[in-house]
Amino acid sequence: MTTLKISDGLVKDDVLVVGLASTNTKGGIAIESGDLALDVEYLISSLTDLGATGAADEVTKMPGGPARMIVFTGLGSKSTSYSNEILRRAAGSAARMLNGASSATFAFPTKDITAVAAIAEGVALGAYVFNEFRGSTKAERKDALKSATVYTKLASKTEARAAIHRAQIIAKYTHLVRDLINTPPSHLTPDSFTKILTKSFKDAGGLKAGLKVKIWDEKQLKTQGFGGIIGVGQGSANPPRLLHIEYTPKARNTKRYAFIGKGITFDTGGLNLKPGLGMEAMKSDMSGAAAVCAATLAIAELGLPVAIECWAPLAENMPSDSATRPSDIITIFGGKTVEVLNPDAEGRLVLADGLVKAQESKNKLDGIIDVATLTGAQVIALGTRTSAVMTNNQKFSDSFLEASKDAGEQFWPMPLPVELRASLDSPVADLANIGDKNGGMLVAGLFLKDFVSNELPWLHLDIAGPAYNEGKAHGYTPVGGTGIALRSLVRLVEQA
Repeated sequence: MTTLKISDGLVKDDVLVVGLASTNTKGGIAIESGDLALDVEYLISSLTDLGATGAADEVTKMPGGPARMIVFTGLGSKSTSYSNEILRRAAGSAARMLNGASSATFAFPTKDITAVAAIAEGVALGAYVFNEFRGSTKAERKDALKSATVYTKLASKTEARAAIHRAQIIAKYTHLVRDLINTPPSHLTPDSFTKILTKSFKDAGGLKAGLKVKIWDEKQLKTQGFGGIIGVGQGSANPPRLLHIEYTPKARNTKRYAFIGKGITFDTGGLNLKPGLGMEAMKSDMSGAAAVCAATLAIAELGLPVAIECWAPLAENMPSDSATRPSDIITIFGGKTVEVLNPDAEGRLVLADGLVKAQESKNKLDGIIDVATLTGAQVIALGTRTSAVMTNNQKFSDSFLEASKDAGEQFWPMPLPVELRASLDSPVADLANIGDKNGGMLVAGLFLKDFVSNELPWLHLDIAGPAYNEGKAHGYTPVGGTGIALRSLVRLVEQA
């Protein structure tokens, strides 16, 4: 992973990266190098000849200058104050294009510490490659940028160095989420997921960092009544698991949140088999579990004074002679029964177990958040870059939306219309796992709401589209797993 530094001294790195903006004049461009002085007139002339426009995601390379090569990355329209997300994305776009480079200095406008943090995050998030499973072509692939320096006159400030340290940790665990999502289901099963997280748990400091981990196997899940996880996982040769990571800070009388993440390591749809087209992306159906687990480890490594109880219900949804059948009735942990009308609406079943179990905490919870690639309806409603937020507590939702905006992740509030709840009624069980197809994302949220105490502030994050990028890379977002939700969860905890 890229090593991050900060400096206001001589540029010693091989590559210099600066911003490029478009001006109001026709074809006009402006170089934005922050606190670093450059021969702007000469560079503008050369960039104009190259056809550079300063548009977002545009990256232009030129030899020479104070480094071996100068890279200009688009900031969009020229501004006196660029948003942190614009800086984050521009830095990420450049970092993605610097695979194979040993070192680069990033000189952008840094009006304050938050801008420094955004640039550092963008660099570290953009500098990501996944070559784990390449064979004969691995030698042809270049490694990500090794080292990056953020250039700013704020370099001597303690807060700036802390921001660089935080960005390094955020990137470290975002990369973990991406690696988990990109790992094929032949190698990522419920059991191997727990083993990878157990190793990461140790790397984050383990017991010394206030962390504890516990794993339930299929026998324990069955005897203790986790009917959702067992029901989804019973059709697979790879048995289900339940992973619990608990973080207890040294500070006393702190707030305590519960995180629950959907962990379907592969989703065929079960006996409601999905169409073959696009099924390969179903290795990403554990994105929620990866995000909440990695966020918990990041929070622990940052030493934040908020307790976290993280739950990852893990299963593989496969069709077989032992798979759950349409019309089967299962009993969720805690006793509520569900008629499974569609085995492909499985994520809500494992989440229901997790939600109920999390509320058994011996400590009072201040909020509970589930994160899931839950519905295709989310993609239809909000597209592939904006996730949905549903809640039973407006204040809690507002706090999260503020945190997500700071983090640079796009979330949008969605309602839970009470009139849709009746569509989940079952003639033979407490409720069914599917209801009205119209508003399917909202119906799924209403299903989960049935398993949360009305008094407990709750958020449901549907990240179905943004969790896995099947289009082109953009900004600091690669093709494949993105790591969405981790930064917002960490920011929410920081604000708390």
